[in-house]
Amino acid sequence: MKGWLVVAGLGPGAAGLVTPEVTAALAAATDVVGYFPYVRRVPARAGLTLHASDNRVELERAAHALRLASEGRQVVVVSSGDPGVFAMASAVFEAVEAGPAAWRSLDVRVLPGVTAMLAAAARAGAPLGHDFCAINLSDNLKPWTLVEHRLRLAAQADFAMALYNPRSASRPHGFARALAVLREACGDARPVIFARAVATPEEVLHVVPLSQAQAEMADMRTVVIVGSSLTRVIARDGAPWVYTPRSVPVPE
Repeated sequence: MKGWLVVAGLGPGAAGLVTPEVTAALAAATDVVGYFPYVRRVPARAGLTLHASDNRVELERAAHALRLASEGRQVVVVSSGDPGVFAMASAVFEAVEAGPAAWRSLDVRVLPGVTAMLAAAARAGAPLGHDFCAINLSDNLKPWTLVEHRLRLAAQADFAMALYNPRSASRPHGFARALAVLREACGDARPVIFARAVATPEEVLHVVPLSQAQAEMADMRTVVIVGSSLTRVIARDGAPWVYTPRSVPVPE
């Protein structure tokens, strides 16, 4: 049987947010490869081998999956959210480019998923309703100076921003620095959405102005959305709705 490799997004957490296309690929797979918590989301069954590994071995994981596919296995590499957003799809193609020439002839496909910023935005209302950007705050694979530079440029361009990987045990201070950069560049009034564990039973959403945003409000299960200067908050009973209008006033 000819091998193939699918890089699939499992969505943010809820089973209902896994696409039928991804479900079909998992049903056909002989092997599932991924980070421990994502592999645990795939039910064990006869004929399926689960290969779980640590979070900081992406290239090794990708190469392992490609070797399995080259041996005739049907392999699914799983990511949370969407595999092309700060996840395993780019690692797989990095491994293909650096690996044996035969890997370039493999059947490799990427199946999209619901990424965290879209799930969080949907829960809050429509904060990404106009131009926005996504920035990974981790400096594991890029210098912190570049993170700050991109935050300042995004603020200058008046984008709404989805901030991934804000704060971890190994990076406890970076998010506080990011908030300080944003306050300096944007002022204190922009709404900030802290969306933790969206689409899971542990889901928590908080909406606060930038002046009240604290680093301790986020961890690695949190995506943070910072509104643009036009983003609106609709107060109501319960959690407010947050949205960014579809149009921008023309300067006089």
